[in-house]
Amino acid sequence: MSIEFNAEEKADLISRLQDYCDTELDRELGSFEAQFLMDFISETMGPFYYNRGIFDAQALLQEQLEHVGESIYQLEKTPLKIKR
Repeated sequence: MSIEFNAEEKADLISRLQDYCDTELDRELGSFEAQFLMDFISETMGPFYYNRGIFDAQALLQEQLEHVGESIYQLEKTPLKIKR
């Protein structure tokens, strides 16, 4: 599974990568080099970020479901005991 970006998103990502390399690494990247590097990062590291996002979303959803369960439990009524 790969994440697909539209042309505008790709251009933005490539520009950011070029700016970073130029500013932080003092290395100027052409469009082709930046595209190649972006593809490498997306294919080799992207799944780690994606999986972490899925894990975090699952944990958050689990927490919210526990709150719902607690709220429902608080709505329960205790039946009156009949004295005989």
